[in-house]
Amino acid sequence: MRIISGTHRGRTIVPPRNLRARPTTDFAKENLFNVLNNLIDYEETDVLDLFAGTGSIGYEFASRGARSVTAVELNPVHYNFIRQTARTLGFEHFYPVKANVFLYLRSCPKQFDLIFSDAPYDLEGSDTVIDLVFEGNLLRPDGMLIFEHSGSRNFEEHALFWQSRVYGSVHFSFFKKG
Repeated sequence: MRIISGTHRGRTIVPPRNLRARPTTDFAKENLFNVLNNLIDYEETDVLDLFAGTGSIGYEFASRGARSVTAVELNPVHYNFIRQTARTLGFEHFYPVKANVFLYLRSCPKQFDLIFSDAPYDLEGSDTVIDLVFEGNLLRPDGMLIFEHSGSRNFEEHALFWQSRVYGSVHFSFFKKG
């Protein structure tokens, strides 16, 4: 796992063997961020990374100068790894949160410019994240939600679906308000 661009470009991050996360592949991550480079100004972006796992997506945003990154992860081993790695990398505006994503979304008082969700592909009910984000008004105007999922899912019929991107076996569905 590596950071692709920004202040920590090329930095390799080696999670311990006891991490059970499935990080977004470097190939998919690089292509996703190539798309985002044309859509957002990182320095003006507050990011919420749901099901943060290894923290890979959050580190990428922080390396590119995101105004803030909040990484939500329930597993204590993963949470501690994210917290320690962010500290080691010197990311000052990186906020790991140890919480159940679904409960967090129901009580979060803050709004974000970009929300990224990478739930385990087989997690029952993971797609409820989409509606929780919009029902909770967690996105600022012009904000977007990116939901990573397997190819067996299709969200094109969702009222707030905007576009999708596919990189190998990794699928990203983008959602925006109105």
